[in-house]
Amino acid sequence: MNHFSKLALLSLSLAVAACSVLESEKINYKSAGKAPSLEVPPDLTQLSASSRYAVPGGTVTASSFQLGQASPSTPTAVTALGDVRIERAGSQRWLVVNRPADKLWDPVRDFWQENGFLLIMEQANLGIMETDWAENRAKIPQDFIRSAIGKVFDSLYSTGERDKFRTRLERNASGGTEIFISHRGMVEVYANKEKDGTVWQPRAPDPELEAEFLGRLMVKLGVTKEQSKALLAAEVNKSSARVAVVNGQTVVQIDEGFARAWRRVGLSLDRTSFTVEDRDRSQGIYFVRYVEPTADKSEAGFFGSLFGGSKAGATPLKYRIAVVSQGESTTVSVLNESGAPDNSANAQRIVKLIADDLK
Repeated sequence: MNHFSKLALLSLSLAVAACSVLESEKINYKSAGKAPSLEVPPDLTQLSASSRYAVPGGTVTASSFQLGQASPSTPTAVTALGDVRIERAGSQRWLVVNRPADKLWDPVRDFWQENGFLLIMEQANLGIMETDWAENRAKIPQDFIRSAIGKVFDSLYSTGERDKFRTRLERNASGGTEIFISHRGMVEVYANKEKDGTVWQPRAPDPELEAEFLGRLMVKLGVTKEQSKALLAAEVNKSSARVAVVNGQTVVQIDEGFARAWRRVGLSLDRTSFTVEDRDRSQGIYFVRYVEPTADKSEAGFFGSLFGGSKAGATPLKYRIAVVSQGESTTVSVLNESGAPDNSANAQRIVKLIADDLK
């Protein structure tokens, strides 16, 4: 028996051994990192606690998870089952669970680990956790060769995509918790026409991935798979978000009241290149740091910096995102670090990012 025949026989044997692989799985994540102790890039550095959480009707402290205390809003579409319900506006969805946030923290943390992720950020005092970059191995074609040798040479296969997820828990006025899951993605592309090198670039957030994990989290919290699918499929009235110019400043206008607009803007910030350092709901202000996504695109080591460290020159810029409502209309504007209106080119770019995500 020649060498080729032996290799073919080995491949056939491995294919039989691999028959237990679940090819029907749409999601099968494997973290790209090996430990959560990697240096964090500049837009993901750990958040600092602050006292700016007072809202009308009572004092709110980050240490007790009371991050969003306010009068409950009237949602445009809500579907509930037991103590879990889902709210949706456009492509955005979030869970409302009638349980204290401190009772949900450990189950949510276990949920991400059970789904193949490492957590690189756990800020229990702010109700925020974030996964490491991970690859969805279910996207790799399950052909004969892949099935035969995939178990042995798994590292030879790559989708050219990486994902990470941020989860934010906020307490509501009734003592329950709102859970937001936001996605950020990267894709590997050729760096030039010769295709002799690749770079990693940001790709658009995937609302369907967010919905998939919200559904899985519902199951973790006691809802059946069939019930979670029904909740996610509920129709919703779409609300309008658009860019406008008010008093000479470029802003986002949303046809919703403050409570829902505040939640939606927070989720949009989580999805994009922002780190929310602090928030003052009583004043309608998010304090954010922003790293321009184009800062390192031209460098082949960009994705490596996301794993192992920060790049020189990618200095985060500090802004305030102001959410101001009158009735059922809300205006979102960008302020500079000192709180003055900012209408610079970068501020206008931020406005467009938020508006595009809210549509």
